[in-house]
Amino acid sequence: MRKLIVITLVLAGLWAGYWWVGASSAERAFVQWFDERGPDGWVAEYDDLKVRGFPNRFDTVITGLSLADPETGLAWNAEEFQILALSYKPNHVIAVWPGVQRLSAPTQKIDITADDFKGSLVVAPHPDLPLDRATFVIENMSLVSSIGWQAHLDSGQLATRLLDADSNLHEVYFEAKNLIPASEFVQSLGPDSVLPPVFDGVTVKANMGFSAPWDRFAIEHARPQPRHLDLTLLTAKWGEMDVKMGGTLEIDEAGIPTGEIAIKANNWRQMIAVAETSGAIAPEFVSTLTGALQFVAGLSGGRESLDVTLGFSGGYVTLGPIPIGRAPVLKIR
Repeated sequence: MRKLIVITLVLAGLWAGYWWVGASSAERAFVQWFDERGPDGWVAEYDDLKVRGFPNRFDTVITGLSLADPETGLAWNAEEFQILALSYKPNHVIAVWPGVQRLSAPTQKIDITADDFKGSLVVAPHPDLPLDRATFVIENMSLVSSIGWQAHLDSGQLATRLLDADSNLHEVYFEAKNLIPASEFVQSLGPDSVLPPVFDGVTVKANMGFSAPWDRFAIEHARPQPRHLDLTLLTAKWGEMDVKMGGTLEIDEAGIPTGEIAIKANNWRQMIAVAETSGAIAPEFVSTLTGALQFVAGLSGGRESLDVTLGFSGGYVTLGPIPIGRAPVLKIR
């Protein structure tokens, strides 16, 4: 019995020593990371940083957090940010965003609150901490902008999984339900709009290849840029408007896409009306676009539905056989 007690005390002491060493190392690593951002021109500040959770957890809690990237002009402030991990599985962390967060850009500031906003991330056991898989969930999120608009999301989910490390190819799934769009956009539709106030939802399934791994350097230096998009399915529904998309794009270093995206859209005339009243397209272009889409819809055998392919080549986009303008630049800031 005495031997069992001695063994138990020794093991408990060893575990306590392991936890103390691990917690101290984690705290020093976070403090060092913040200290190293200063020479790069970042604002990287916090009020308090502690590692807790003895004996089975390494829970890092940061309060009064402020981060600002000089290259993008983006800043993030949070009342509190938590990074939670089991002490015997430190490469699997849970990130939690409680309280109020603020995202700041050169043109506006957006305050974000949510009943639940957290992410589960698994990184490879490597000093660069490359992402293996992640899942983020959001419940009852509200956004309030300093320039006057508000928006709300009932629930959302984003999940990624690394498929091929050599090409940095990730499987991506995104879903958002019951989105109330920015108030200034809804107001622009006018009182006679037949659209409901709530956007039913969006679902995206895709494989995406990037220029570099999503690891700690993606935050410290430059974001990996998209190089390949295999869009398995995108569906979006708002009232009677219904869109489905799928296709493949290759994206060069300048962010210019090449490839094709197939589109099926119901009630496209209503989409044109929404785009016009919201200012997304100029009034003088409406009749030209309506005529072009009516022609394309006729080719696919319908009047209110479209079944057409968007072509991307040489920096321009075509809708079926009709050129419609310059291609978007697909870059992550």
